[in-house]
Amino acid sequence: MYHHPVLLEESLNGLDIQKGGTYIDLTFGGGGHSAGILERLGKGKLIAFDQDPDAEKNTMKDRRLLFIRGNFRYARNYLRFHGITSINGALADLGVSSHHFDVAERGFSFRFDSQIDMRMNPESPQTAADILNQYTEERLRDLFKRYGEVRNAGKLASAICYSRLQHKLETTGHLLEAIRDCIPGKWNRKYLAKVFQALRIEVNAELESLVEMLKGVSGFMQKGSRFAIITYHSLEDRIVKNYFRSGNVEGVVEKDFYGNVSSPFVPVNKNVIQPGAEEIEQNPRARSAKLRIAEKIQD
Repeated sequence: MYHHPVLLEESLNGLDIQKGGTYIDLTFGGGGHSAGILERLGKGKLIAFDQDPDAEKNTMKDRRLLFIRGNFRYARNYLRFHGITSINGALADLGVSSHHFDVAERGFSFRFDSQIDMRMNPESPQTAADILNQYTEERLRDLFKRYGEVRNAGKLASAICYSRLQHKLETTGHLLEAIRDCIPGKWNRKYLAKVFQALRIEVNAELESLVEMLKGVSGFMQKGSRFAIITYHSLEDRIVKNYFRSGNVEGVVEKDFYGNVSSPFVPVNKNVIQPGAEEIEQNPRARSAKLRIAEKIQD
């Protein structure tokens, strides 16, 4: 399966889908969330985004569905191009599809010895291998510290720079050999996951894209429309939490003359919604998922 739709019912219920409305699935992937939206949509319209050409193969034949192969950071431009002026709700699942982890040549997983690619869009110019071989030691250290929250980021960056003097780091095997002495314990999966996460975020400019998407899509949302976002790590979750709470990614709460919080959104769920034990058992990759839902209260 390309991807198990995480928190499917919870996210669909959170959207409070209105029949005949216009909705966006910003991360189409395997189409699971989109299929769920279409089931509840009636005669409405669904615009789905995905920059991965493999995802386009999963589109279903439904005249209510408009699939756009593109990065969701440019959603504002695409919506304007297609004449969309307002929407009733938007959904984004920010997780990496199972397809990406399980297809060795995409280079997302340390389970396979393959080219270190990690591009969501194969047409993007920069791969993870380019970063490993071209970034300065200082830039690598900052990358692993910021995006992977790796404790020994300095040692890690130094090991990579030393190893690439011997030969280019082109495969996951090359990388694992280069950082062998940096890995706590014999085989620390959590540590390696952080290293690969940091590279993936940098390759795909994930946080910058998320910020741009939030600002762009919110401008199309009507009063009363819902925004549902599923995150998988603290960096992106903090951005979403801040934006839903304050209307900006910095989390700076502005108040009016009377002390009322001035934000275009109000969180629908006080606490994050997480998968239950049954879903995690069926899909272990869902264990870190967090669903936040907000409602637009200002046009």
